Amino acid sequence: MNILVCISQVPDTTTRVAVGSDGKSINPAGVKFILNPYDEFAIEEGLRLKEQHGGTVTTVTVGPDTAKDVLRTALAMGSDTAVLVKDESRADSFVVASAIAELAKESSPDVIIFGRQSIDFDSFVLPSMVAELVNWPSITMVSSLSINGTDITAERDIEGGREQVTSSLPCVISAQKGLNEPRYPKLPDIMKAKSKPITERAASSVAARVETLDMQLPDNKRLNRVFGDTDADLDQVVRLLHEEAKVI
Repeated sequence: MNILVCISQVPDTTTRVAVGSDGKSINPAGVKFILNPYDEFAIEEGLRLKEQHGGTVTTVTVGPDTAKDVLRTALAMGSDTAVLVKDESRADSFVVASAIAELAKESSPDVIIFGRQSIDFDSFVLPSMVAELVNWPSITMVSSLSINGTDITAERDIEGGREQVTSSLPCVISAQKGLNEPRYPKLPDIMKAKSKPITERAASSVAARVETLDMQLPDNKRLNRVFGDTDADLDQVVRLLHEEAKVI
């Protein structure tokens, strides 16, 4: 089985983030970058599928040269090969999806696995975008997965419960927390991963479809008003949203 796992490098949630001088991006100075937490489940699921069905696991990320760090984490966990699509710009999701789709069309994987979302942009769109670009079925938010031959049975989280769906390979999967328990790489594997080769590819030539016009930190000046559930409280909330917040 040819397995392609897509991961991303994101700022650590405990890092204090500042807006860059351009007003459109974060200032990377002092920011700790990590492997996107949901992608750990994607890597682990890829490794488990390899252990069950044989084959290879290729891990890919789209980003700057520093993104090699998360690829080395994947190699230490057990990924066979790693690919960096070099993109120093702030590419939008469509550019990233196009780069992954181009790689998939060349390498013909049986399954493409993502984490359910990245914790920086939280767009939830990449798995579905890639599935559309390669014209494959897609199952998102997967919390249980079974592959028998070319048949897939999966459970996915939905609002208020879970649903069971079936599909067939090739397919795009996004992994939800709880799908598995990611392994921790051992020290010898971490050391070996530092010397393993990482294939580099040029970024996709497609144009971005989204432009960031402005980026601001949230305003921390809050009134902290607490309301009850009476009709008078609800009327007051509506009035304040209309007259003060001016959002309705």
